[in-house]
Amino acid sequence: MKKTFNWFRKIAIAEGISFVVLLFIAMPLKYLAHIPIAVTICGGLHGILFISFVALAREVKSDYKKDGRWFRRALLASVIPFGTIYMDREWKKEEMMI
Repeated sequence: MKKTFNWFRKIAIAEGISFVVLLFIAMPLKYLAHIPIAVTICGGLHGILFISFVALAREVKSDYKKDGRWFRRALLASVIPFGTIYMDREWKKEEMMI
């Protein structure tokens, strides 16, 4: 069961990085340098990571008896740039207490 939380943290970091890359690298490349393939590739990867993040967050919530507030905070962190990277410190502490 501890592996679920570990995978959640890994996917959360990857999702956070992909979101930052999408916002601050791929989008400017698309609109300023007219290279739309950057958003196509990065956006697709980010979408897969986001769906994985939400699925794992639901699994962690269920497996570790987290409340709705925990889940809402996780979702909020995923839509704020650098949110999941910031929250990883808290999630690491939670994982260590398991």
